[in-house]
Amino acid sequence: MELQIEGVGHHYGPVEVLRDINLTVPTGQIVCLVGPSGCGKSTLLRLIGGLERPTRGRVLQLGDPPPDSLNPLTYIFQHFALLPWRTVAGNVRLVLEDHRVARAEMAAIVDDVLARTRLSEFADALPRQLSGGMKQRVAIARALAVRPAIMLMDEPLSALDAQTRELLMDDLVGLWTRQPFTAVYVTHNLAEAVRLGHRIVLLSRRPGRIHRILDIDLPLDQRHAGDPALESRQAELWDLMRDEARAADRELLDG
Repeated sequence: MELQIEGVGHHYGPVEVLRDINLTVPTGQIVCLVGPSGCGKSTLLRLIGGLERPTRGRVLQLGDPPPDSLNPLTYIFQHFALLPWRTVAGNVRLVLEDHRVARAEMAAIVDDVLARTRLSEFADALPRQLSGGMKQRVAIARALAVRPAIMLMDEPLSALDAQTRELLMDDLVGLWTRQPFTAVYVTHNLAEAVRLGHRIVLLSRRPGRIHRILDIDLPLDQRHAGDPALESRQAELWDLMRDEARAADRELLDG
């Protein structure tokens, strides 16, 4: 399933947050949204996911979701939102319980996504027994359980330390390599964007407009920390957004 964003603009009262966003999210690609603080990245993600309606324009879902998809669009947030009294398997199973899924099929789905996220041996653990990285892997497993057509990821790694973030990026690359998925990924971290994004969309300061789109053709499984080609693209991104980021910080301070 492909996303088509056409002429999207959005206001909160008198404040214009987004202006004239036109963007395609192709099937099987990870599209990263980056830009200065307050530029509307998370707002755009909410509009894509239908949590809010745009003031102008429209978001289209083109094509059919996978035939076994239970939720065409699924979120992964910065905060894990795990129920502390449920085990790892129980937290994953939660998203299936409102669907007409037979008990045996539900168990098979949970087993499959725990295996894909390397959590099988922790199926009976409670969230308090897990590290931050493992909690986020549970959140990813929970999203995968509903077999979404598109994953909407709002800074999913920003609460983690640098080492754990690197490991989770490896996990996401491994998941995509084994079974490509479509995702819109919001991040402040340019290293994350060049590591994970097939396409990087740089938004201007508020009102957020598309300032530049960069395509990175290097296969995901060939991208590694310290790679000169990735560092060059990261530097290019920063050169493009440095002045905008400074101006945005001044506006936030003044505002």
